[in-house]
Amino acid sequence: MSDSKYPPISDYALLSDCHSGALVSKDGSIDWCVFHRFEARPVFARLLDWDKGGFFRIAPRDDYEVTRRYLPNTNVIETRFQTANGVVTLTDCLVVRVEEGHPDHRLIRRVQCEEGEIPVKAKFEPRFDYGLIEPRVEVIDDGLAIVYGGPDALVLQTELPIGTAETSACAAARTLKQGDDALISLTWKLPQELEPERLPRERILGELDGTVGYWEAWTERCTYAGPYREEVVRSALVLKGLTNSPTGAIVAAATTSLPEEIGGERNWDYRYSWLRDSALTLNALFSLGYTEEAHGYMTWLKRTTAGSAKALQIMYGAGGERFLPEVELDHLEGYRGSRPVRIGNAAAAQFQLDVFGELLDAAWLYRQNGGEIDDVFWDFLSRIGGAVLERWEEPDQGVWEIRGEPRHFVFSKVMAWAALDRLLRLAEADGREGDLESWEQGRDAIREQVEREGVDGESGGFTQSFGDGGKLDASNLMLSIIGFVEFDDPRAQATSDRISSELSLDGFVYRYVTDGMDGLDGDEATFAICSFWLVECLARSGETDRARELFERLISFCNDVGLLAEEIDPESGELLGNFPQAFSHLGLIQAACALDLPEKMMTATEEARS
Repeated sequence: MSDSKYPPISDYALLSDCHSGALVSKDGSIDWCVFHRFEARPVFARLLDWDKGGFFRIAPRDDYEVTRRYLPNTNVIETRFQTANGVVTLTDCLVVRVEEGHPDHRLIRRVQCEEGEIPVKAKFEPRFDYGLIEPRVEVIDDGLAIVYGGPDALVLQTELPIGTAETSACAAARTLKQGDDALISLTWKLPQELEPERLPRERILGELDGTVGYWEAWTERCTYAGPYREEVVRSALVLKGLTNSPTGAIVAAATTSLPEEIGGERNWDYRYSWLRDSALTLNALFSLGYTEEAHGYMTWLKRTTAGSAKALQIMYGAGGERFLPEVELDHLEGYRGSRPVRIGNAAAAQFQLDVFGELLDAAWLYRQNGGEIDDVFWDFLSRIGGAVLERWEEPDQGVWEIRGEPRHFVFSKVMAWAALDRLLRLAEADGREGDLESWEQGRDAIREQVEREGVDGESGGFTQSFGDGGKLDASNLMLSIIGFVEFDDPRAQATSDRISSELSLDGFVYRYVTDGMDGLDGDEATFAICSFWLVECLARSGETDRARELFERLISFCNDVGLLAEEIDPESGELLGNFPQAFSHLGLIQAACALDLPEKMMTATEEARS
């Protein structure tokens, strides 16, 4: 199988309506699209199987060169095709609706001829249910078709006249002259509500303009004013784009099974919301001024995690679902032959000790930023403290969700420490009662064990797990960030130094050494957020120049429209893993804010002196 038919992951751009998402390539092809919810079954999935997955492409008929951009401060993409005979632009968006309960979702594509005279063609080949269903495409009027078969239905309306139609696909074409444009809308509906309604042109244009206006207004609320505003705003737009508006949840990525290694088995479904992201998410949203989104996310978090403290999961569906069974789709070849393609995620059933700390840290950040910890939530958090006391001495699968044997991971133990530490801080801040003595004793016992068994005797830095002979793990960069040790603590410094020299390639950080410990074959590239953690540690420990140099190299690996995947191959520049990745963009935001701190402190000092 040739790799050439699959574009690089970096060739894609995200479209979002804050319910669901699509990826459009530089060639004007929508190769991934789900409507209604991020984890829904796709209507186009060529990203995971070039022949079976389905796509919707609009492009000039003749050869072209491409440039593209997001319209400023939006999640609306504009692709510019330069041909020998002129220029056409393609504007793509998923319509953002502010009203609740609207049953259908719409993709709008607008083709405009800016110069010359250019033949434009479209190929529409929907495939439902991960390519299992070839739905019926029925042309019922000029430029109007309906698509049905299975649990989804679509209405295609196009001002590019439909020239050929097959049972499960159609093609359209039109020659556009300077000043001409053509509108195409694709509306998702429930099958029982499928009606071939023709939308007025003014309505489609109004929805496109309204979506642009929505994103522009949202971006104006960003309070970050540092030197990396463009990158920070784009990362904030990614987070908002990965938000499920009705619930407030933010999913980890828009895709499933994009590989961490081409041709390898490290292919996971990331269309769920991880508690490991919770404190980072809240911190980023609050630091950028997005308090409404932060409170919405916390409301989802409180509602979703309610119940038995011992049954806390590491991830949930965007609606709070807990049952996320993992299934391998053997009929799909996977991106560039990377199999298996998976939906669902078995890691949801793992025991990861760190999850308790992530929830409590999020609660503490929420409280610090004006949130209320009511009696019901306090009762639940107190029971989390009891679960930590009961389970902190157990081995676990760790923050990286290893599928090998459980271990006593240092990061997991430190997050158990953080859970009790934040619980005690909350109790003090609000005058709460609880098992304070036991929480304090447990917190101190965890610290004592980590400092005794989790520090390498030779280097003086923190190890990956107890008794592992000094192995490294990039998650230990977080120990200073969460406050277990100071940034200038010799152990933190030794950890950063070893990770920089032994777990990095040209400053780009791997999560850990893939030596079979995680129960999987193959390797992976450097992990974007780990590299941003290193930037933050360097910046906060006073190595600002080194931190800034690394940060600027990192952001140079964003694709042409500012997006990052989960991983970066620093040698080839290739983006790998699911895309775009919330974790990576959270790291970028936090690193940029950390780099801004010295400048703010200098400004404050100068103002105080004057």
